[in-house]
Amino acid sequence: MKILDKLYSDTLRLAGHVKASYYLFTLSFAESSFFPIPPDVMLAPMCLAKPDKVWRFAFITTIGSVLGGLLGYLIGKFSFEYIEPFIERVGYMMAYQDAVNWFNNWGFWAILAAGFSPIPYKVFTIAAGVLNMALIPFIIGSIIGRGARFYLVAFLVKLFGNRIDFMLKKYMNIIGWGVLILIIFGLVLINL
Repeated sequence: MKILDKLYSDTLRLAGHVKASYYLFTLSFAESSFFPIPPDVMLAPMCLAKPDKVWRFAFITTIGSVLGGLLGYLIGKFSFEYIEPFIERVGYMMAYQDAVNWFNNWGFWAILAAGFSPIPYKVFTIAAGVLNMALIPFIIGSIIGRGARFYLVAFLVKLFGNRIDFMLKKYMNIIGWGVLILIIFGLVLINL
């Protein structure tokens, strides 16, 4: 886990760099297909440092994430057999199976919910490619789901300022599961 701690520290350091917007885009892109650190860890400090640019940062994060999601989709569609051993080795196989089940049960709604799910988004993008999800619904669901997540982070930072940094670190999983439960509850109501 020391490698992840170092990556996390490096990511936070990059948030203060002059070219932080480019790093934010790159991190968002990479996280959606293969990188382990979520862009929230860079988005939140950047929003704290420059509150007048929170919506711009949320937009950059969303676009980078959706484009990276397309790479994840292509990885799943064309080369899953090559990365499957890696997914198993890093402990994502169970999460991958969960994502496949979500797609089988909810289709489009699974990718939309993936934006808030504690299951890594990259797992959903790869699963969407493996399962040949239609590309346009994949993109729309990714824009809505990921956009909602990153704009929510930007909104919370704007609303709560420095207090949100602690709250995000402490409650991100709870927030993710809470939003996910609300989405599932809404889907159940719609299907009744």
